[in-house]
Amino acid sequence: LELVSSELDPKTGQEWDVVSGKVQHSRSLEEDWHMYDASFMVPASFGPIGAVQVKNYHYTEMLLGDIKVFPAGENSGSSAVALFHCNSWINPSQYSPEKRSFFPLESYLPSQTPKGVERLRESELVALRGTGYGERKAYDRIYDYDVYNDLGDPCKDKSTNRPVLGGKEHPYPRRCRTGRPHCRKYPLSETIPPKGVSIYVPEDENFTERKELAFNTKLFMSLLHGICRIMKRSKHSSQSFPTLEAINAMYDDEFRNQPLQPDGGKFKFIAEFLEKEALLLFEKEGAEFLEGIRRVFEFETPEIHDRDKYAWFRDEEFARETLAGVNPLSIQLVRELPLVSKLDEKIYGPADSLITKEVIEEQINGVMTAEEAVAKKKLFMLDYHDLYLPFVNKVRQLEGTTLYGSRALFFLAGDGTLRPIAIELTRPKSASKPQWREVFTPASGHKASITGSWQWQLAKAHVVCLDTGYHQLVSHWLRTHCCVEPYIIAANRQLSQMHPIYRLLAPSFRFTMEINAQARKLLINADGIIESTFSPGKYSMEISSAAYAEQWQFDKEALPEDLIRRGMAVRGEDGKLELAIEDYPYANDGLLVWDAIKQWASDYVAHYYACAADIVDDVELQAWWKEVRTKGHADKKDEPWWPHLDCHESLVQTLSTIMWVASAHHAAVNFSQYPYGGYVPNRPSIARINMPSEIGPDGMRAYMEAPDKVLLDTFPSQYQSALVMAILDVLSSHSSGEEYLGTYQEPAWQQNGKINNAFEDFRERMLRIAVQVNKWNRDPERKNRCGPGMVPYVQLRPSDGDPMAAKTVMGMGVPTSISI
Repeated sequence: LELVSSELDPKTGQEWDVVSGKVQHSRSLEEDWHMYDASFMVPASFGPIGAVQVKNYHYTEMLLGDIKVFPAGENSGSSAVALFHCNSWINPSQYSPEKRSFFPLESYLPSQTPKGVERLRESELVALRGTGYGERKAYDRIYDYDVYNDLGDPCKDKSTNRPVLGGKEHPYPRRCRTGRPHCRKYPLSETIPPKGVSIYVPEDENFTERKELAFNTKLFMSLLHGICRIMKRSKHSSQSFPTLEAINAMYDDEFRNQPLQPDGGKFKFIAEFLEKEALLLFEKEGAEFLEGIRRVFEFETPEIHDRDKYAWFRDEEFARETLAGVNPLSIQLVRELPLVSKLDEKIYGPADSLITKEVIEEQINGVMTAEEAVAKKKLFMLDYHDLYLPFVNKVRQLEGTTLYGSRALFFLAGDGTLRPIAIELTRPKSASKPQWREVFTPASGHKASITGSWQWQLAKAHVVCLDTGYHQLVSHWLRTHCCVEPYIIAANRQLSQMHPIYRLLAPSFRFTMEINAQARKLLINADGIIESTFSPGKYSMEISSAAYAEQWQFDKEALPEDLIRRGMAVRGEDGKLELAIEDYPYANDGLLVWDAIKQWASDYVAHYYACAADIVDDVELQAWWKEVRTKGHADKKDEPWWPHLDCHESLVQTLSTIMWVASAHHAAVNFSQYPYGGYVPNRPSIARINMPSEIGPDGMRAYMEAPDKVLLDTFPSQYQSALVMAILDVLSSHSSGEEYLGTYQEPAWQQNGKINNAFEDFRERMLRIAVQVNKWNRDPERKNRCGPGMVPYVQLRPSDGDPMAAKTVMGMGVPTSISI
């Protein structure tokens, strides 16, 4: 260890020579932690310690926790004169010969940096930026940008070649650069790591050894990827469930969707057991195959199925989940009629919708005109027409899947609940076929019939399938995991460890780059789990890119602005939001959490920035935000909507948006995946056959003979269902070492009295939110979250105790970062 003075030598006006001390092992602590001691002879005029420098001569890397410096002759129980929270991997000197520098817990703006460490502050950032050349090694800690050009392995299998995401043709956020060589035959594509070698992320972004569940998850996901490849060649890859009862038999009634215990639970068992069982499993027939899957995976009963086995069939639940389910971020207000596509009619066919004024008025029984329904904010829509339609013909060329552009229309009833009234499915015209489209409505009243009921059910299944794909590719992956990574890269390149904004955001960035790297290798990659089990197949990531190009806008990622954009809220004259649907659980709970986050950010920023000039003149802050825009989101760098960090409000809004997306937004769309999507009929991930009426006479004949079989053939196959259920179970889990919003406090925050008080206020607000959420979930007037057999909305309920004591995975709390 070397101590660095925060001051200059008064005699020379230069930096003090460092003071060195040899470290010796003192004693072993719990969980493989060890304590080391060192003694230093420090000149009397040396001044406060401004930094420590570390070099590791041990044969292996070490995770350096804290460094505490005490006055001579004092023991470790005394107050430290300097405390360094390192929490960083230190590599052996043969791999990393340079010294590592760490700074005390006190935060400084660049202009306030103690003179003795100004050079060190900048040199640490230079080291983290790297040169932009060379292949990154596992022990590196360099942060840089690259496009998504590593999702396939065309060097070995040309069928896995995928378009580069990032650039004019397919705009996309940037990911961490690895520097791996490119394929010779496909020079735009980067080679993938050899088997058993992880994708590079800077070493301090890696999971710690104590994150045991994450390790088990990584192994489990790798095995699932292997199963995916095996099953593609097996006879079961397209085999439907024979009956709904066969789906229900997949679940263990004694095994509920409970929080995972610290030992890794069933995932550890599966990871050890699955590989040797897989080949034997896939040789089985029919019922034996289903029983084999159940025996291997031991699926919990998803909460939606546990509370109400028929909820998936009901229109009320179909509508409710748009407000309180896995993807409550797509429902939007209908602001004008007629409904019209923005796509080119010459390419895709007529732009007008078949959901006409007459269809609407018939479905709402003439209680008002369609125009009055729009004016009174009674009509809402899930609109997946324009995003999906350009991909329909391409996706339909893939085996075992289909796709539509869709619109689903809902009417707001007097009791505050939504009622679905019409679904439009569209196939665009092609070189050989004209456009096909049809509107389906609930079979009720004098038009009620078994035929109509089953057609409506099939239409709902297609809409839910499209919503499931949009959720996974856009609401979840794109808007949280993918878009947050550039903020992390830029922060490490431009914000010093001692910068107060770096210390505010660091908890929001924990483990995100590592989980994203795993996703590139196992989930979103060519022939990976997403392509194998979701309707868009090999075009999944292109659709995600299209959504980024057309829809993503940073200033609309804040919850209030997102609600306003979708017409789900308006800002009143007093500045407060008025919701279009009063009982909108995602918005109700989310706005409470958003306000708490923003107040915490506001108190924090006010402490470090006395005036707007301090924000404008902060060279590190401005460099960070410039790099987020021009490099991390380079394809949108010229957009006029990027905020300028020029005052307290703009900085607070920007920081709040990032913290919201990394915590509450992600929690809202992640931890409910298995509780809702683990029951296949409730949220099918893929639709495999077209609507019978589009197929023609043969399709209608098969449908009339066995409508239930047509529905089961539309749902994912047995193999796809098992794979989706397994991966959703993993993705819905919390790690045993998770840090929760409002509960975990950085040591630097604790060290500062005013910041500590501000965080305690934040903690108290979050606890009050938890109480309010519990109250709302018991309120029978809130029919979108409270009722017989209804799943309560707890996705945004803050942790108010031990998360592992929660009744369900969804109710464990809101993690601070995207770590799963």
